Amino acid sequence: MLLPFTLEPDVLLGGISRENDPTPIFDAVWYNAGAVNDGLAYSFAVGTLAGARYLTADLLLDGDDAGVFVLEMQEGESGPVFQFFFSLLPEASARMRIPLDSVHQNRWLYDREAAWLKPRVGGQRVDLRRVDRMRLLVTRRGDTVTRWCMTPLIVTAAEPLRLAQPILRKGCLLDALGQSTLRTWPGKSRDAQEVTTRLHNQLRDAPLQQWPDGFTKWGGWTYRTFDATGYFHTHWDAEGERWWLVDPEGYAFWSAGQDCVRPAIDASAAGLESALTWLPDDTDAEFATIVTHDGDALLVDYLQAHLMRAFGPNAWHAAWSNITLAELRRTGFNTVGNWSDWPVASDAGFPYVRPLVPLADPKAPLIFRDFPDVFDPAFEADAARFAEQLAETRDDPALVGYFLMNEPTWGFAEQTPAAGMLFNMTTNASRRALVDFLRERYGDPASLSRAWELDTTFEAVAKSAWDAPLNEAAQTDLADFSAIMVERYFSTLSAACRAVDPNHLNLGARYYSVPPDWCLGGMRSFDVFSMNCYEARVPADSLKAIHEALKLPTLIGEWHLGAMDVGLPATGVGPRVRDQVARGQAYRVYLETAAAIPWCVGVHHFTHYDQSALGRFDGECYNIGFLDICHRPYDELVLAARQSHRRLYPVALGEHKPFGDAPEYMSRLFF
Repeated sequence: MLLPFTLEPDVLLGGISRENDPTPIFDAVWYNAGAVNDGLAYSFAVGTLAGARYLTADLLLDGDDAGVFVLEMQEGESGPVFQFFFSLLPEASARMRIPLDSVHQNRWLYDREAAWLKPRVGGQRVDLRRVDRMRLLVTRRGDTVTRWCMTPLIVTAAEPLRLAQPILRKGCLLDALGQSTLRTWPGKSRDAQEVTTRLHNQLRDAPLQQWPDGFTKWGGWTYRTFDATGYFHTHWDAEGERWWLVDPEGYAFWSAGQDCVRPAIDASAAGLESALTWLPDDTDAEFATIVTHDGDALLVDYLQAHLMRAFGPNAWHAAWSNITLAELRRTGFNTVGNWSDWPVASDAGFPYVRPLVPLADPKAPLIFRDFPDVFDPAFEADAARFAEQLAETRDDPALVGYFLMNEPTWGFAEQTPAAGMLFNMTTNASRRALVDFLRERYGDPASLSRAWELDTTFEAVAKSAWDAPLNEAAQTDLADFSAIMVERYFSTLSAACRAVDPNHLNLGARYYSVPPDWCLGGMRSFDVFSMNCYEARVPADSLKAIHEALKLPTLIGEWHLGAMDVGLPATGVGPRVRDQVARGQAYRVYLETAAAIPWCVGVHHFTHYDQSALGRFDGECYNIGFLDICHRPYDELVLAARQSHRRLYPVALGEHKPFGDAPEYMSRLFF
């Protein structure tokens, strides 16, 4: 079939209905979906998509909730299924531009483009030469019918143009304060003067805010002591049969942290400039720094504008620092978490963790997503250069520890790193090491071919452009070799970091969930295992298994809860609850049940502030903060956190039972 060509849906799936009402987009059709997995089905001849480079369509989502969609491509009725997820910002037209080479699975996250949010891949690898069907499904939604209009799909060899100007049916999406214009809610700030008064009052009260009674100067517990080393370290309490962190003076420490403690809430506005009520121009020179350009990105920080308006261009950061550390003490947090303005914590002697920044110019190539060629001779030198950044905090007693990375994207793939490497890279050092591994396991090519049920050679494994399917034996072999790759990866990084900084805790990789067995064993080189856990409770059985496998405690690097009652179009990755009161209940359940788990040494809430209603760099626009964009604390959540943090250590010691009055958990809306 000659390119470009269009595809129309030939079947409506589930309870979806089609409208004949006029649409704001030319040649579009309205659809109404009342349930998850309602959608549109497309069928075509096998191989129709071969040779094409993009799928594109224009869409507009009605209402004030975000919507999440998945486009699935499948090889026949029972073949592998590739998934491409995306979300839409409500009341702004968007252009979907799906690169068809994404089916190779070598990239997880694609760039947000205006109202087309968080495009990313999932599912399995497919071959476009074998694909003969697609489905566009609603995969997450709010409480009302998901109504959107869209044009036919266009299949093209040329890259589609970006959408030049979105259609905004209800006008601007953000008001002059950075709040949503699509909703009203109790507590929505009226004007800039209200925000300024609030900030001045918070600065006035800052010296009065203290940690709960019984906390040490580091946020530890005065009633339980161990050996002091001058730095944070771990301790297995054989008598109490639980793990602890220990503060520099030897007191038991359980880390209640807040991530992203920094004066920034970026609204990603590229392509959505017309959706802003206020954007500084030449007449607002004092606010020029709230607008930043990064390549194609345009970021606008309304929080910083509020701070500058209240305290002036030279004093706002110091004022924010005083307010924020006081707010953390008032609420009972004892750790400044990842992606924070950690020098502020360091200067104040407030416990903090820090993320290590990936090298901008690694010499060892990437072989699958962000997994490096760990057998390349350059990798060890890369690791040494990577570790050098720890020198500046090596002697700081306030530093709890450092994270090597966050949620490596190779961990999200259904393929193991070795399988992904086989399909996406030709010759490299790790493929040659894979051949050595297979040669030792099988001895000769004939034995390998019999096991993998295909005609292959060691030379083909070493350097061919691989496209053959992998049977169960091949998948097992590649998982076993992936375990070797992961162990080499993390042990090399860990050794390099300890050579620069022997004083602080290696807090691991913040895996996105409990890792599979082939991955977990390679994490023994950490001091603390870390993962992100967006569930209603931390899974005690999983933490026990990690403790037994690695002999390490676990730190939860991210978690949160969200609601739809304060103007944000989505709620977050964690459980959704009814309102801010329920967020407080859910906070107490999560933190206190985690503190009662003997293998858990802390949980870090993500994030300090809500995200922008326009969405951050990738489109996330969640109610996940303790404060909104106008620096208004969610009092119900703050009160609940204060209650839990006062009970934290008695709960961890088994003297009190954890809070158990859980709220109703609702269907999540995140992307």
